[in-house]
Amino acid sequence: MLTSSKKKKLLSALRSYHKKYLSDKFADLDESGTRLMINMFLTDILGYASIEEIKTEYMIRGTYADYVIQVKGERSFLVEVKAFSLNLSDKHLRQATNYGANEGIEWTLLTNGRNFDFYKIIFNKPIEIKKVFSIDLNDHLKLKEYAEVLQYLHRDFAPRKGLHNLWNRYLALEPSGICKFLYAKPVINFLKRGLKRKFKTKFESEEIVAALKKMLEKD
Repeated sequence: MLTSSKKKKLLSALRSYHKKYLSDKFADLDESGTRLMINMFLTDILGYASIEEIKTEYMIRGTYADYVIQVKGERSFLVEVKAFSLNLSDKHLRQATNYGANEGIEWTLLTNGRNFDFYKIIFNKPIEIKKVFSIDLNDHLKLKEYAEVLQYLHRDFAPRKGLHNLWNRYLALEPSGICKFLYAKPVINFLKRGLKRKFKTKFESEEIVAALKKMLEKD
């Protein structure tokens, strides 16, 4: 995690970005203009050095990704930018993840300057794509919440460690990960005690497990 002072600095930069760019006057901004916004996002908010660590127009098999973030010679993630005036689409996602898949970069940030969708590319056969987080900076009430997520991409977190921690959090909070803990004996015993107190009836562990499965399958 970032220190409290660095998180405050990140949040302050995020608020500045919102105040400067998230307004109606940029509604028709094209892609080249949006890249100027993203330059500020990568340097002032995420803390990367503009030349040494932010590689622009990165060639991948005859085409160009907008940015690749590279720290100490190691590529951390790529950034694909679309115009502020556009909504992000599946077509944009395919383009961004194809860049990563072709170059062996497992993390991709897709953005239009308003929305930031972060993906992990899993090099299975076929390749899998997992959306790790999605934030909408139009919602100024959630900027503090977004800062907690963006800290994992911050330069001062050490990119490899930050992305590893972010992925572990994603896996831990997936339904399949949570379900394993729901069926643990201490959880089942806790539910049995609570139900017995409330309904004055004894329940077997098998009944609790069956009820949990029914609830999860329904959801």
